[in-house]
Amino acid sequence: MTVLVRDLRPQVPADAEGFARVRRLALPYILFTPDSVRHTAAHVHPDARFRPLVAEEDGEIIGTAQVHLVHDSPEPGQGVLNIYVRPDRTGRGAGRLLARAAEEYLTDLGATRLLAWALDEPANRAFAERRGYRPGRSADFLRLDLAHGTLPPLPGTPPGIELRTAADFAADPRPLFELDAETVRDEPGDVDTEFSDYDAWVEEVWHHPLLHRELTVVACAGGRPVAFSVAYTDGGTGYSTAMTGTVRSHRGRGLAKLVKTHSLYRARAAGLAEAFTGNDTGNGPMLAINKWLGYEIRAREVRYVRELG
Repeated sequence: MTVLVRDLRPQVPADAEGFARVRRLALPYILFTPDSVRHTAAHVHPDARFRPLVAEEDGEIIGTAQVHLVHDSPEPGQGVLNIYVRPDRTGRGAGRLLARAAEEYLTDLGATRLLAWALDEPANRAFAERRGYRPGRSADFLRLDLAHGTLPPLPGTPPGIELRTAADFAADPRPLFELDAETVRDEPGDVDTEFSDYDAWVEEVWHHPLLHRELTVVACAGGRPVAFSVAYTDGGTGYSTAMTGTVRSHRGRGLAKLVKTHSLYRARAAGLAEAFTGNDTGNGPMLAINKWLGYEIRAREVRYVRELG
């Protein structure tokens, strides 16, 4: 049986469904749907030169790669390749072929530094290290049982803080863009990110098909958003926190815990059964919040980096 690598055809239903299926099987802690696959392919910023790839065996998609430049970083020349293969289809060469195609593409675009996430398992780590990548930061995937677990009591809302939802900003989401842009600059990671293109943010983030505006809780001070917990849902029973952040001027007041807890209460009331979140292992404040909420670690990923001479 021969494994072939080709470009994803996002508007072909079988391709979008196959891509989402591989991602769900390989990494069930991140929500993926055919609609989100199509949306990402259509709305990633052109400067990212986004190229999704699939590995196909006998007409079946068994591996995927998301390949792009980090266009919104102040440091140029960084490329990303995130590769996942169905757990029951490993050992067929799909990962190797996807990595080779992705590396060649990014190198041709002028990338001098490559970054890739790999599950913290011996086979995955060995695969990355054989290709010249070195381990960097790590991040945990966590799960919370909303259907059968017990959420802690809702924290009190500090004086001068009003809780709203993202739906309240439907007419003008720019204040949420400004909040997102400020908080993402302090997010722990191997890559510094800066949001500056509001129109691109609207298309890619605000109109993302997984974004649930009514479950996204925003803390406001004087009418200005100062903290938020962004909720994604998959149309079934899954809920995921896409981002939780607070502006620097309002940190240390418990606002991240406040908005995330309220979002989880709303999710449970809406009938969602399980909640997922991701946590950089060096982010102590969010580690503490997630532990207090009852999240349990299910897996870990390691960011691998390869410098190109």
